[in-house]
Amino acid sequence: QVQVVESGGGLVQPGGSLRLSCAASGFMINIYHMAWYRQAPGKQRELVAELRNADSAPNYGDSVKGRFIMSRDYAKNMAYLQMNSLKPEDTAVYYCNANGDSEAGRVTGWGQGTQVTVSS
Repeated sequence: QVQVVESGGGLVQPGGSLRLSCAASGFMINIYHMAWYRQAPGKQRELVAELRNADSAPNYGDSVKGRFIMSRDYAKNMAYLQMNSLKPEDTAVYYCNANGDSEAGRVTGWGQGTQVTVSS
C-alpha cells in the first residue's frame, strides 16, 4: 500500500495563495499517478488536479483552471498544489491520492487530508 501524507493547509484571505505538499512512499512502488481531491461539507469529493508523469500535462477541474498549478518531483515521489487567487468556495479538506505499481500489482493510497479555509 502507498503511504500518503499531505501538508500546507491553513487559513488564507480571499485572493491569497497557499501551496500544498504531498509525500508518497511505499516498498518497491513506482508511483505513476498522483492527484489532488477536495471535499467541502455537504459536497462529494471532487477532483482538483492530477498528473501522470513528466510527459503529461496536468488535468484540472474546471473550477480551478487558471488558478491552481499541480507539479510533481518524480525522484522524491512528491506532489504539490500551488493555489492562487483563492476563493471562499475553495474551502475544503484537500486529499492527496497516489497510485503506482508494486511487485504484487497496482497499489493506491490516500492521505489524511489537510484543511484549507479561505475567509476574510
